[in-house]
Amino acid sequence: MKIKVKTHPNSSKKKIIRINEKEFEIWINESAKNNEANIALIKLLTKYFKKEIKLISGVKSRNKIFEVIKNEI
Repeated sequence: MKIKVKTHPNSSKKKIIRINEKEFEIWINESAKNNEANIALIKLLTKYFKKEIKLISGVKSRNKIFEVIKNEI
């Protein structure tokens, strides 16, 4: 399953809002420097879905597409 995520790096809070089944808006504390925000997003989404997560597109964008892989961790 692919999901769209709009990110808000450098936020004062961590929060996930589910807009619909395949769209999310996520606030994270980490900055976009040195790929820290992407790593934090993957960890947060892995914990949320309890499944493996892979970043498909949007490495340098606030709008990203992730794939939720069916295998459980």
